[in-house]
Amino acid sequence: MGAGMQDFAAVERGRYLTSAADCGSCHTIPGSDHPFSGGRPIETPFGVLVAPNITPDRETGIGAWSDEEFDAAVRSGRRRDGKRLYPAMPFPYFARMTSEDVKDIRAYLSTIDPVRNPVTVNHLPFPLNQRMAMAVWDELYFTPGIFKDEPSKSKQWNRGAYLVQGPGHCGACHTPKTFLGGDESSKPLQGYTLQGWVAPDITSGQGPLAQWSRDAVAQYLKTGHNQFAAAAGLMGEVVELSTSRLTDDDVKAMATYLKDVSGPKPTADSSADAKVLTAGGAIYQDLCSACHKSDGTGVPNLIPDLTHAATVNTGDPTTVLRVILQGAQSVATDREPTGPAMPAFGWQLNDEQVSAVASYVRNHWGKAQREPTEASRSRHEVHQSEPEQDAKPK
Repeated sequence: MGAGMQDFAAVERGRYLTSAADCGSCHTIPGSDHPFSGGRPIETPFGVLVAPNITPDRETGIGAWSDEEFDAAVRSGRRRDGKRLYPAMPFPYFARMTSEDVKDIRAYLSTIDPVRNPVTVNHLPFPLNQRMAMAVWDELYFTPGIFKDEPSKSKQWNRGAYLVQGPGHCGACHTPKTFLGGDESSKPLQGYTLQGWVAPDITSGQGPLAQWSRDAVAQYLKTGHNQFAAAAGLMGEVVELSTSRLTDDDVKAMATYLKDVSGPKPTADSSADAKVLTAGGAIYQDLCSACHKSDGTGVPNLIPDLTHAATVNTGDPTTVLRVILQGAQSVATDREPTGPAMPAFGWQLNDEQVSAVASYVRNHWGKAQREPTEASRSRHEVHQSEPEQDAKPK
């Protein structure tokens, strides 16, 4: 095989891995005509970081970097000057990839249009803006080492484990975090709340996805829809820019692995007042049942089934409250080109009514039943973010 064919093959592998690693979600401003040119703010519990430019521009991008320097950043969290990266760059997961994987990603990124776009990455307050503190963080939470197959598992399982644990970096959102922002390693993929959305427990066991089949999980990853749910918000971006671009075999492999990860059984500790639930039920029948149906089952592949929705069956009401207040646009993909939207009701319902209907939905169909509270705080957080539909129809 000639050098040209080898280069082409490396670029195509890199293109695929770049999608698998969801690089576009962070490094491209939504709607921008300049992919991977950086500038997108990334909210963290500690402040805001801004994704850098990773186009091949030599001055403001990575065009002047060596392959070794690029590998050190991706898999070891080290900048060209040797200083440590913040874990908003998910290098603890990318460390599972091989050096060949990362070299292929670099080969692909070298083919995109260079864009001059200087980015100031660090907007954290003092003393968090001092990168030397990352030495302690790395010692606590970063374990280098490429992914190794589990001999007792199937080839499909191992492929799925590699994608979930490595380039897919699913745990970056779905694994609970310590007060320092590191993964709680004893609770992998058991759910976390970030940027105003719940990344639910995606283990099988008795978690929110326990009744989803492997094929249902794979369909959701590939199309953004299945008979139970529709991807929106942060997960909508993941589907659009990453998992929908993977092969059918790879999303099935990811589903195979996820269905084999055990999780805790949710507890039911509802304290919702009966009058609140009655009021919430009336609001639901008036405003929600036309789409979600009176029994909450929705419409397969279009309207989420609330009886099996992961965000209804999780202990954190953040997403339920957000979607009631703000509405949500589900993702449209090649396989499912219709992306239905839920209208916002924040303009129509007061905080007491929002809490009531959220309580009704989560207590009537949820398995992790807790009364949603602080709807006023959720409303404030929604208004602080860019609204999708949080306005009265004109």
